[in-house]
Amino acid sequence: MPGRGNASPLPALFFDRVVGGSSLLVLNNVEVIYDRVILVLKGMSLTVPHGKIVALLGANGAGKTTTLKAISGLLKAENGEVTDGTIEFMGQKISGLDAEEIVRRGIFQVMEGRRVFEHLTVEENLLAGAYTRRDRHGIKQDMEKVYSYFPRLRQLKHRIAGYLSGGEQQMLAIGRALMARPKVMLLDEPSLGLAPLLVQEIFRIIKAINEQEGTSILLVEQNAGIALGIAHYGYIMENGRIVLEGEVEKLRENEDVREFYLGLTELGKKSYRDVKHYKRRKRWLS
Repeated sequence: MPGRGNASPLPALFFDRVVGGSSLLVLNNVEVIYDRVILVLKGMSLTVPHGKIVALLGANGAGKTTTLKAISGLLKAENGEVTDGTIEFMGQKISGLDAEEIVRRGIFQVMEGRRVFEHLTVEENLLAGAYTRRDRHGIKQDMEKVYSYFPRLRQLKHRIAGYLSGGEQQMLAIGRALMARPKVMLLDEPSLGLAPLLVQEIFRIIKAINEQEGTSILLVEQNAGIALGIAHYGYIMENGRIVLEGEVEKLRENEDVREFYLGLTELGKKSYRDVKHYKRRKRWLS
């Protein structure tokens, strides 16, 4: 698909045809400012359909994490705010709501760097994910479900979370999110700091959660290859805007994506970091 700058998200009917689902989460021309001065998101638009995985790719500083925090209501903790545009979930505006209320409505963010409660046990961390719930039987059932996805956590359920490995903490962070029964899970760099084999295992489980639970996922990731390997649709961000979007098959075939994000050219491998920013922007928007 051609690149976009300040465009609005694709209509729901178009998404029904392209990725087989209706709109669940919609960002429309969202602007975010920090400290009332720093403009980070500059007309951000994207759509997450029911039951699909959407990848949000881009270099450091593009605005990916800010996008997730705008959705989950965590901007306020960092003196950030949505100053323009709308964020809608299941047809209702959620921008401006408290983070707890957004969790209650069905959106849960898994933060970059795991962010587990280091002084609590694995089981206590999982129970913390269900803090908005009151159905004890359902919580117990979901605990068993988490252990079925992550058998290692069952073995470690009485271990203090701060003593877990990075991979185990990532499993715990995703498991804690599942305990909230989210309709949309926001994943921020789940591959960060993990060994390649463990990354493959984590992404295999993310895909299984999407397929078996029907959980929609907005996946922020710098490892474009593995993200596009499980996603149904992808967006590429630069400088606070979406500059390219499309079905993952088309993104993989796109010359610029292959060169700058997958490290592939006709001459071999090349990092997008070696190419000047202005050149990329010119090619995206041409």
